[in-house]
Amino acid sequence: MKKKEKDKLVEAIVAGLQEKKGRDIVVADLTTIHDAVCRYFVICTGGSPQQVQALAHSVGETCRTQADTKPLAVDGLRNAEWVAMDFAEVIVHIFLPDVRAFYDIEHLWADADLQNIPNLD
Repeated sequence: MKKKEKDKLVEAIVAGLQEKKGRDIVVADLTTIHDAVCRYFVICTGGSPQQVQALAHSVGETCRTQADTKPLAVDGLRNAEWVAMDFAEVIVHIFLPDVRAFYDIEHLWADADLQNIPNLD
């Protein structure tokens, strides 16, 4: 994936998350980590299962319209505690607060370059 394409996709993902008031968005650049499962993680928190579902739908729609792409797979919509959206080079993780704290993905990938996106209030 070219940098311009990645930037466009990550920007669309962040826009989709912000559209539905996603909180504590982090973009983890995994490109320097050998054997990483993808090149980027985008991590976000939703306040309720309904918001987690809305965030996932917003990301899907925003990526379709702004980046001309859609996820290869989406998992977790039924329980909506942790939704993972696989865009091949970018994986989006949308969590409920307690589930995000439990799995602490940012800590697991502490070697990554982490970019915190300010919350929109």
